[in-house]
Amino acid sequence: MPTFAQRTEMPVSSQELFAWHERPGAFERLNPPFDPVEIEERSGGLEVGSRTVIRAKVGPVTQRWIAEHTAYEKGVLFRDEMRSGPFAKWVHTHRFQPLTKDSSVLDDEIDYELPMGALGAMFGGGFAKGKLDAAFRYRHAITKADLERHAKFAAAPRLTIAVTGASGLLASSLIPFLTTGGHTVRPVKRKGETLDAAAIDGADVVIHLAGAGVADERWTPERKKLLVDSRVAYTRQLVDAMRAAKQPPKVLISGSAVGIYGDRGDEVLTEASKVGERGPDGAAFLAGLCIDWETEARAAEALGTRVVLVRIGVVMTANGGALAKLLTPFKAGAGGPTGPGTQWMSWISSEDLIGVIHHAAMTPSVSGVVNAVAPNPVTSKGFAQALGHVLSRPSIAPLPSFALKAMFGEMAEATILAGAKVVPEALGRSGFQFLHPQLEDALRFTLGR
Repeated sequence: MPTFAQRTEMPVSSQELFAWHERPGAFERLNPPFDPVEIEERSGGLEVGSRTVIRAKVGPVTQRWIAEHTAYEKGVLFRDEMRSGPFAKWVHTHRFQPLTKDSSVLDDEIDYELPMGALGAMFGGGFAKGKLDAAFRYRHAITKADLERHAKFAAAPRLTIAVTGASGLLASSLIPFLTTGGHTVRPVKRKGETLDAAAIDGADVVIHLAGAGVADERWTPERKKLLVDSRVAYTRQLVDAMRAAKQPPKVLISGSAVGIYGDRGDEVLTEASKVGERGPDGAAFLAGLCIDWETEARAAEALGTRVVLVRIGVVMTANGGALAKLLTPFKAGAGGPTGPGTQWMSWISSEDLIGVIHHAAMTPSVSGVVNAVAPNPVTSKGFAQALGHVLSRPSIAPLPSFALKAMFGEMAEATILAGAKVVPEALGRSGFQFLHPQLEDALRFTLGR
């Protein structure tokens, strides 16, 4: 019977390491973006008898997987076994071994058998081992990084945090990160044209991530109106709710975008740089949208609230966004630079963006504009070369500007063909540490390569 094992030293005690796994959101944090599963049903926690039902993709087929917890020793171990699913047998033991009072070892051990006996092992053994290697490298890296980030603020009180856009791509990773760190999260839900003000009242921090996707669709007049309403109008409504609260939040972290700088060529842009010129079309429309968006958020400063405006670059995650859209052509060997290839792309890994937001929430000295970008921007050509290298595919098939404009109109001009070379000067001053300062490392992490 094959046995897989992954062991990693962790920067916290075995008790804290175990507690991280018991908190809400741990399963979601450990779900790799390159091989995600869908939770269908869950009952209980880690104790014996708890069950989790997921839908997992095994090769080209999606299968239902039922796991039941069969052993539990608090602070020491827990075990889950597959009751139904793609393996003939699956027994996964998670052990937590103390090293010192502030360090421990996470030991994952899996005894498994593939279906069809020796034949299954012959043809599927290498595939299964590769999948396990990638998944558990990711799981242990995420666990260690999250624990290090939370340990930095271990002496600070845990917070109650209200999050808008809670069902969005970023929040679906941010919320589990916060809850596994011991914070309480309140999703701010919409009720028709109004928002749930009760989720805001008494919260320590509001993290504002709501807004229709800028690059999701062609920019028709109706779509542009939705982009404005979902950001500018909604932010105004949010600040009004904070103003009306009996206990207004102490901190507002509001999403923005590097599109506020407009199309700036090779100019190096910091938080002190002038923003772009506003206008009705293309990059100027996006700059104006961001200016108005930030203006509404800044109104919360009159309440005595610390306001942080997070100008987000292109987020690198296999779960969605620009990278997910590019994977198909690049995997087919048809990827390459967009437009002239010389325009700058200011990017950030999904995990570093989560870290930036957490750092802003927990660091009282951070306020005002923060460029949420990695310290090493790349050109469109450089991005294509890095992605091609990670995927072991050519990256020489350019997508010309006229084709992009024909397909996407103004949206292409503003989000694909415009460029801004943005650097994270404020994050550097505040002591933030990047997990992925280099693009290729970020791509390998999120793609499991």
